[in-house]
Amino acid sequence: MDVHGKIREVLAETIREELAPEHRQLSTEDLIKALRQRGIIDDVMKELKFVTDVNEKVRTSAPKPSTHFVDREPPVLEKSDGSKMVDATTMLSICDPVHIVLIKTDTFGETTLVASYFLEWRSVLAAENGITNVAVELLGVGTESKVSVGVLNIRLEMYPQLSKTLSPEVTNTQFALERQKTAEKERLFLVYAKQWWREYLQIRPTHNVRLVKIFAQDENGVNHPVCSYIRPLRAGRLLDTPRQAARFVSVLGYERAPVIGGGGGKQEQWCTLLAFLCRNKGDCEDHANLLCSLLLGFGLEAFVCVGTKAKGVPHTWVMTCGTDGTVTFWESLTGHRYIHRPINPDDPPLVEQPKPLYPYRTIGCIFNHQKFFGNCQPSDAVEVCVFDLHDESKWKPMSGEAIKSVCPPGTTSSVPPFPPLCASPIDAAITSNEIELQLRLLVSEHRKDLGLSTVWDDHLSYLLSPALAAYELERTTSISAGNEEFQDAVRRAVPDGHTFKGFPIHFVYRNARRAFATCLRSPFCEEIICCRGDQVRLAVRVRVFTYPESACAVWIMLACKYRSVL
Repeated sequence: MDVHGKIREVLAETIREELAPEHRQLSTEDLIKALRQRGIIDDVMKELKFVTDVNEKVRTSAPKPSTHFVDREPPVLEKSDGSKMVDATTMLSICDPVHIVLIKTDTFGETTLVASYFLEWRSVLAAENGITNVAVELLGVGTESKVSVGVLNIRLEMYPQLSKTLSPEVTNTQFALERQKTAEKERLFLVYAKQWWREYLQIRPTHNVRLVKIFAQDENGVNHPVCSYIRPLRAGRLLDTPRQAARFVSVLGYERAPVIGGGGGKQEQWCTLLAFLCRNKGDCEDHANLLCSLLLGFGLEAFVCVGTKAKGVPHTWVMTCGTDGTVTFWESLTGHRYIHRPINPDDPPLVEQPKPLYPYRTIGCIFNHQKFFGNCQPSDAVEVCVFDLHDESKWKPMSGEAIKSVCPPGTTSSVPPFPPLCASPIDAAITSNEIELQLRLLVSEHRKDLGLSTVWDDHLSYLLSPALAAYELERTTSISAGNEEFQDAVRRAVPDGHTFKGFPIHFVYRNARRAFATCLRSPFCEEIICCRGDQVRLAVRVRVFTYPESACAVWIMLACKYRSVL
């Protein structure tokens, strides 16, 4: 029996009498509106109650087999008295703010971070009828963090309504106590950090020029301990391996914080995770913080490294320490991995030394969500550094208790909790086809302007797909596969006496016109697009690989085959 259909028919007969004659078909919105007017929805919600109890000894579900793993313990839903809703006092203890990020997107798809605001939502607990209106002033970010960008009117409503609200005096007192507690913890940590820094400078006078970063400013210009920017982050089923996580972080766009004025200096701005993900691009610190958090989520011992690369340019990257002592550097902007083998400067000249392949020159400190170490070895050159973190003569540690006092979890912090990663809303096949069609049109128009005709070879275009898949696999896993089959297929598709040329190029955006302009700047790609000869056939293949948070890797291969007349 179609129970839902029967209920809908009965409701329709009752409600249709109240509607105008032209409303012959009732929509879902009409039914919901009529039920809300009769107060039925409110009555039903009052009778509903879900209680999450993961500590109950008696489980209502069957025990899991030992080979089954889940991301978190599944909650148990039980019947309960509808009057035992979570009260306002309990909700008052939930101190996490609502993080509001304002993003501007232009006609080309470029995003700009406009404002970042932390909304204290608990004022609604003291509002009559569970409804309150709040007007908040949004300030700019970075160098414009003191400039107003507008006022946002927000309506907050508790639903279902609380049986009993709190007085404004109670909520204001709670807010004041939390601010006082947080400020005191931050003050004590600042006192400790100053003492630690004085001790660090006494070890060696040259330490004052090393890049030891204890505090960093967020997008609102507020200083936080660097350890608070890191938290173990589990990606659920969106990312399967640490290397896939590194690939995901690398396809997020890279953009340095803007600097007003000259001097060539670098603007200080470490974005919170939500602001970084909403903008889908950030500086090297943002990439390194996210990658370190993801690697910690995968169970690795990961640290963010602060130092320099070539020409003394400040840089951050990620390091993991294996149980066997292997130290691996992860470049968050590219996804590349490097095994660190230190050079022993005391070895005789004839002893062969390992040649570093990584681009890093010096290192001042490393940190994660629980630990902070300052490099106190005689030289801060990465190639001679020994990463024995238990040796305090090489790495000066900060107190774990001091870090824990200002860094979540288990403490009230001014840094918001990390949001979970969201699955990509992009359809890879549809997007690939759209970009490919746009590129075909752009190439044809460009050749027409040059007085050249364009004939597309669909079969050759299809044969380019395995190469693009192999390129992405190699970027993710560092494993090259499938090249032999691709070469064999191309040889069969190109007749004797003909020449084949192909050029792959990689982007992290989906703007076809922008990609085409970049292709024309490459001599190899421009040669293919403007190919001249007898029986010229062109081919193009686009492959979009999607990752969480609308991030994507776009591979394009342009190719041609022709018979040379020279």
